[in-house]
Amino acid sequence: MLQTLSRFSEQRLRQIESARQAVLSERQPLTGELAQSWIARSWQRCLTNGQQPHQAVSFDMVSAQALRRSEESNHTLLSAARPALAKLGRAIAETRYFAILTNLEGVVVDVNGPIDRGDPRAHAIARVGIDLSERSVGTTAISAALKELHPVWLHRGEHFYAGNAAYSCAGAPLFGPDGHCVGMLDLTGIDTQERPELKHLVSQSARSIGNALTLERPHQLLVRLNWPGRALGDETDGLVCLDSDGWVTGANQTAREMVAQLNEAKLAGNSRTHSSDLFAMPFEMLFDAAGRDAYGQPAPLDVPLWSGLRLNAVTLNKSQSSPGMPSHWGALGGDHQSLRDVETALIHKAVVQAKGNVMQAARELGISRATVYRKLGSKKLN
Repeated sequence: MLQTLSRFSEQRLRQIESARQAVLSERQPLTGELAQSWIARSWQRCLTNGQQPHQAVSFDMVSAQALRRSEESNHTLLSAARPALAKLGRAIAETRYFAILTNLEGVVVDVNGPIDRGDPRAHAIARVGIDLSERSVGTTAISAALKELHPVWLHRGEHFYAGNAAYSCAGAPLFGPDGHCVGMLDLTGIDTQERPELKHLVSQSARSIGNALTLERPHQLLVRLNWPGRALGDETDGLVCLDSDGWVTGANQTAREMVAQLNEAKLAGNSRTHSSDLFAMPFEMLFDAAGRDAYGQPAPLDVPLWSGLRLNAVTLNKSQSSPGMPSHWGALGGDHQSLRDVETALIHKAVVQAKGNVMQAARELGISRATVYRKLGSKKLN
């Protein structure tokens, strides 16, 4: 298995070197898949800007004034990102990769993970205030994520500058509650094994940060959305924040992928969007549905879209959706529940998600049907 991975890695490096030779050294026309890739577009921008692949790379610090402006304007981003950065640091502790958070201009605003400060290549990029934009350091996962606005993986010689060939990195853009990019998250390793699966990890972490940014937006009601058949209550939910009159104050990227009108409003430059433009139902019904059932769980709601599609939703009032709470609710969100209450609430949640099918819920929980009935006692299963 290791030999297979080694051969694949060597083949990848040869392909990258061949592409570099053709495009960057011989200036051959771009052809095939390479011509359509984001890497080729970045390489071409660098060449157009007068950058040369074998120039020395200069990792420059922005001015003290610019750094102060960045710290002030990115305070909310930093606050929202730090829990995700801490989790990332633990996840990648044994991989020789570390995390970098940048603002919209590609300037580093925070770092985390196992950074070897004795390695000048790590120290060069893992410092708050370093400009890692494309205009400064050429093609990187950082510049690509900010330009392409989707997750990327970049390995060794796929960087524009030859001096950056030791780096391998995954990057993902960060989207704020208004749908615009506010920065990016990067995982970088130095002289280490290629790990394209890190693109999935960095994408999930970027989504967590986007969710945290959305929950920071002032709101009276939080609408959590997912497709029928999908469990509600984790970080894959769409999040829509509403004020007391039903106007949208923020939405995460997942909600924008589910509800087309959110993106249409953004593209049209509309500063305000009403929930009645999103959902084919009176907005008051969303507020009426807020609260918890007899088991302490949010009551599910069937929400029609104007397209004819339908979503499952739960609505939480302001106190239930505070940014300090976990991204899921569940019985574990309470501070004063007994272990028995927690257990009962989780079993009831499984029954609700199974649409009352006790056998299915028991199978999902790994317990017997009799145990489900016994734990819930005489309480109605619905």
